[in-house]
Amino acid sequence: MLTSPTTPDPLAVIEGLRADVARLERVIQLKDEHFRLFCLHRFGPKSEKIDPAQLALLLQEASLTAGEVAQVAATAPAAAEKPAAQAKKPRAPHPGRGRLPETLERREEIIPCCPEDCACDKCGAERPIIGYETREELACTLPEFWIRVVKREKRGTHCLDEQGVATAPAPEQIVPKSMLSNEFIIDALTRKYKLHLPVYRQCAQLLEDHGIDLSRKTVTDAVLAAGDLLTAVSRAMCRELLAGGYIQADETPVPCQTGEKKGRNHQAYMWEYSRPGGIVIFDFRMGRGRDGPEKFLKGFRGKLQSDGYGAYAKLGEGIVYVGCMAHARRGFVEASKLAPLDRQPLEIIQIFTQLYAVEQDAKTAGLDPAKRQELRAERSAPVMAALKARILEIRKQILPGGKLASACDYTLGQWSRLQEYLGDGAVEIDNNWCEGAIRPLALGRKNWLHIGSPEAGPKVAAIASVVETCRRLDINLRTYLLDVLPGLGQRQTTEVSALTPTAWKAARAKIA
Repeated sequence: MLTSPTTPDPLAVIEGLRADVARLERVIQLKDEHFRLFCLHRFGPKSEKIDPAQLALLLQEASLTAGEVAQVAATAPAAAEKPAAQAKKPRAPHPGRGRLPETLERREEIIPCCPEDCACDKCGAERPIIGYETREELACTLPEFWIRVVKREKRGTHCLDEQGVATAPAPEQIVPKSMLSNEFIIDALTRKYKLHLPVYRQCAQLLEDHGIDLSRKTVTDAVLAAGDLLTAVSRAMCRELLAGGYIQADETPVPCQTGEKKGRNHQAYMWEYSRPGGIVIFDFRMGRGRDGPEKFLKGFRGKLQSDGYGAYAKLGEGIVYVGCMAHARRGFVEASKLAPLDRQPLEIIQIFTQLYAVEQDAKTAGLDPAKRQELRAERSAPVMAALKARILEIRKQILPGGKLASACDYTLGQWSRLQEYLGDGAVEIDNNWCEGAIRPLALGRKNWLHIGSPEAGPKVAAIASVVETCRRLDINLRTYLLDVLPGLGQRQTTEVSALTPTAWKAARAKIA
């Protein structure tokens, strides 16, 4: 006996279709959000300040309606309003035109009056000079190059043949027997790694302005030789950094040429380890794995502050991990840009603003770490508790997969690390000191494009470490290198420890 197939329940079919439609609408919503985020990263400003008018202009192709733009524009001034006391703050008087340095040589240039103005129209007598209209301007000439002919004196003997010839000692050179002087090598190094001017442009400028035709390889080899010497200084700086109890860490990609890949560069990385306002160390690695920080931080005991990248976890005993508030805040900033009409991310951003206001007050008052910790316990701790409660509440109300949900998940996942700063006034609220030290390297990377070989990576890292540390410590880079580099290769390890930028600056301060 044949049985007829059961007829599907119409209500069940309708419910299934509704579920499918809801799922597809969610997929479309997430795809649209991802497209908006791509537009922001590709075409939007890098600043995390939210400008609704500019956002609407950038995202015209990302399905923002005219009504949404009008509503955001109408609400923007209210969100940006300041208290009346701040709005009526008087403008500081203009300081006037700045005075050029008194240490510079003054060369007077007298411009005479026209010949018809030098004689009296009535009697024809010469009109007397009664003064000058004077102004000062900063002038310059092209750098001066010359050939230094080093002649070492040789002395013979007139009665003792076995005594031989005595020759004056050779001056210490960064590159022995090089055709480039110490000053020239340091100038080339400074131009490339501090002013971000690639060697090929330097050589082109020398040829065009001075008629000096230098091989790019000659200059590059000399600069890398200086970097090879500075690796010893970098190792000594590393020992200083690890001896402290607080390190910030971050990493950035750097293209590196290798023989294995033809037509494209290998993606290497510069890992940065630094102390706020102090030493900066760059460590070159061919990859982004945990082996890099694990090897560098071996034996370190203290607090390590970084973003949520997994390579910074489980690096050894004795390390306390500290999160970065700026990274947590950044997710909500992106969420607010993707959904300008959603008040939830803006509410969270406002709570973050309260935390940073405490830090600004501590900085303005010049508080030491102990006082800053007390201020955080009094004002920041309650705000942190309110922040967590609000994020948990919002997370329960939204679906997973979106940018706001991702920001909530990241912040909650990092929470134990984020609140570490409350218990130590010496620890910063975020990792911005570290990110600020990476920016010059990223700017230089856009100019010199890549590192020539894996062997050159550690040398470039040593140069970048010294350059950035000198910038932080307000040390004149040329003066420091000219004092340290010549003869550095003949020094013992114990002597190199006294040549790090921090030790060098302290020694100069004692002499002064």
